Amino acid sequence: MGNLNNPEEQITDTAMLPETCGSSLFLALPDDVFAIISRSLSLKDICNLSRCCKSLSALVASEKIWLSQCDVVGIVPTRDLVEWREGVVSYKALCRFLVRVKPLIGIWVHQNPELGNVVYVMPGFVSVVGCRIIPQELGPLGIEDGPILWAPVFEIIGDFDGSTTFLLHGREKGCDFLYPGLVESVEQNCNVLLLEVEPREKRNGCKLLPSKSFTHHSTEEISRKVCRSNSGLSRSQQVAGRNEAVVPFSRLAFGDRRTLLETVTGQVRLMVTDSIREPLFPRLREAAENFQKDLILLLQRRSLLLQMYKFGSDHSCTDLNESTAISAGPIQLELSDIRKSLDRSSSTSTSLNGDDGQTHGNNRKSIGGYFRASIKQILRKSSSLNGGRAMSRLNSSSGENRHALLHDFLNSGDTIGLTLHATKMKLSAYRAWPNMHDTQFALYKLPMRVPTEDQEYAGLWGGTFGWPPGRPTEDKPGKALFFLLLSYEETDGKRSLIATKILEGTHYVLHPNGSAMFIVNIDEPSLDPFPWDSDADSHPVSVKHAFMGEGIANGYGFRYPGSKPGSLFVIQNGLLAFIWKESRAVLTLQRLNLQDLLKKGEQVPALPPVANFSYLTKSYSNVFAGFSNTSTCSSSLRAGASLLLLVTRECQVSGCFRDDKSVSPTQRGLSPYVRYKRLLGHSCTSAQVVLILYRCEVEIEGKGKRKEMLCL
Repeated sequence: MGNLNNPEEQITDTAMLPETCGSSLFLALPDDVFAIISRSLSLKDICNLSRCCKSLSALVASEKIWLSQCDVVGIVPTRDLVEWREGVVSYKALCRFLVRVKPLIGIWVHQNPELGNVVYVMPGFVSVVGCRIIPQELGPLGIEDGPILWAPVFEIIGDFDGSTTFLLHGREKGCDFLYPGLVESVEQNCNVLLLEVEPREKRNGCKLLPSKSFTHHSTEEISRKVCRSNSGLSRSQQVAGRNEAVVPFSRLAFGDRRTLLETVTGQVRLMVTDSIREPLFPRLREAAENFQKDLILLLQRRSLLLQMYKFGSDHSCTDLNESTAISAGPIQLELSDIRKSLDRSSSTSTSLNGDDGQTHGNNRKSIGGYFRASIKQILRKSSSLNGGRAMSRLNSSSGENRHALLHDFLNSGDTIGLTLHATKMKLSAYRAWPNMHDTQFALYKLPMRVPTEDQEYAGLWGGTFGWPPGRPTEDKPGKALFFLLLSYEETDGKRSLIATKILEGTHYVLHPNGSAMFIVNIDEPSLDPFPWDSDADSHPVSVKHAFMGEGIANGYGFRYPGSKPGSLFVIQNGLLAFIWKESRAVLTLQRLNLQDLLKKGEQVPALPPVANFSYLTKSYSNVFAGFSNTSTCSSSLRAGASLLLLVTRECQVSGCFRDDKSVSPTQRGLSPYVRYKRLLGHSCTSAQVVLILYRCEVEIEGKGKRKEMLCL
C-alpha cells in the first residue's frame, strides 16, 4: 500500500483502481467460480457480456459456464447433460436447444376422445418426446410396477448446432412412418400446440422433394418453370407480392386444412426401420446395464434420424433393408407440384366418372381405392371452388368470406412442409379444463402447479376404484386407470380442491373428459369414519385428514353430470381416497411421476399421422387401443403384467408349462375357452377369447402348441 502522505503514490493507486476492479479482476476468476456466478445471470446478460470485449467473450465461451446454464434450464439433471454433450458441438449449442424446447415439457390434452387424450412431453436423448398415454386397465401389479401403455406422437431432436428437428409419428397400412417438419416457433408461455402446413420461399442451393405423383418431372425442369414465371418481376416486386399474399394456415377452411395435412404427410413420410424404431428415451438409470445399452442405441438412432431428416428415404413398406434406410430426399415439397396435383385431380375426374363407370367401380372395391377417390374429390372440389369462384367471393360480403382461399395460400411461397407452432392463446377454462376449438389440429397444455405448503395436493394423481387399491378379483383381473389433475380454486373466501378427469380407462366412457370427479372444501373437515381398518398389506390404516365434498354422479344426460356428497381422506404413504357417502364407492389415488412410469412402460402402435397428433372425431370408446373393434377387452389384453399372469395360468392348465400344482382339478377339467372366459370376465365375445388365446400362444410358445386351438 502506498504512502498516504505522498500525492504521487495516491494518484498512481487511484489510476490503477479501475483496471484492478474491472475486467482484469473479472478475468482473473477461476472458471469454476465464474460458472457459479453465472448461474445468477440470465442468458441475455451472458450474451451481452460476451460483446464487451474479446477477453470477456473468450471467458463466456467456457464450457463450464454453459454447462451451468444448461443446468439452470432444469430439463434434465447434470449427469444427463454430460451424456447429451456427446450429441452436440458444445454446451452452448445444447443450451440453445434446451431453452427452445423447455416450454413444451408437460402435459398436453384434447377433448376428443372422451376417454382421454393425454400427451406427455418428456426428455429423450438430446430430444423431447411426446408420448400418448393409452386409456387402459391396471393389473395386479398396480401403477408403479405394471407397465403403462403409451404410443409415440412426435419427437423434437436437437441437431449438432442446437437447432431443432421435428418428426411426427404415425402408422399407415400396417407400417410405421416418420413425417419430418420444422419447429416454426415456441413461445415461452405457450398453451396451444398446432400442427400446420406452411409455404416457404425456396432458398438458394436448397434441394426440394418433388411430389411423388410427378416423379417423371426433374427438379431442374420444375425450377426452370418457376424461375421463368417470375422472370418478368424484380426481386423486390416478387417479395412484396408474396408478402401481400401470405395467408395464415388457420384462415383456411377446415376441409382445406385437413386435405393439405394429409397430402403433405403422404408425400414427406419416411419409413421406420428396425434401427430407428426404438428406444425413444433411455430406461431408468437404476438398471445400469440396460441404461448404458440404451444410450448407445439412442446415439446411433439419433445419428440415423438426422441423416434421414436431411437427405430423406424412399422405400416401400416391404423393403426393410438397412441399405435403403438412407437415401437422398428432403422434407419440403414443391408448391408447383401441389398445384399440379390439384389440376391433375381435376383432369382425372372425367375418367373417374367415365361412361361405363368401370374405373369408378374398381376403386370402390377396396378401401384404398375409395380413400384415393375421396381425396381426389376433396382436392377437386377445393380447387374448383377456390379457383373458379375466386372473383365472386371477393365481391361477396364479409360474413360469407370467413375463410381464406386455398389458391391464395398456395401462392404464398415456392415450397410447402409440416410445421409445429407452440403459441400463446387467450383461452377460457372451467375448473382447470380449457375450452378447446373443435376444428383446430391442436393440443392444449394443462397448467401444472407445483405443490406448496398451502396447496400440498396440487398436481397429477392416478388411481382406480376399489379398496384395497389395485387389488384384482377373480371376475375382474383389471381395474380402469384414472388420471386426475388436482388444482385449487378460491371463491367467496372458500378454498376448494378440484379433481379434473383427464384420462379414463373404462371400456366405454362414463363421464365427459375434463369433468370434476370430486370437489372438496379444504376448510371443512369431515367427521365420517374411514370404512376399512387395513390396507392391501394388512397394515392398519392411518387417516391424517378428512374433508367434506361432493363426487360426480349421474345427472341430466352425459354432458351434465350431477353430484352426490362424499368425503376425501388423506391416508398414510401419500394416498388419497374419495368415498361416495351413499354408494360407498371409493376412488383411491396416488401421486404420479409420468416420466418414470413411461420409462418402465410398453410402447404400442400409433394412429395415422394427423389423427395421431390431434383426434378431432367425437368418440366415446378407446380409439387408441390396438384392437379398435374389440375395445371392450383390449385393456385386459394389453395390460402387460396382468396378461402375463393370465397366460402363465392358462399355459399351466393346457400343459405348456409342467407346473400343474397351482391348478385345481376342477380347472383342469374345463375347456380353454371356459377357463379364459372366467379369467377375463364376461365382457369378451367367443371370437375375442379365441383371438386372445392365439396371441398369447404366439407370444409364449412361438410356432408351437397350436393344437390347443383345435379344442375350441
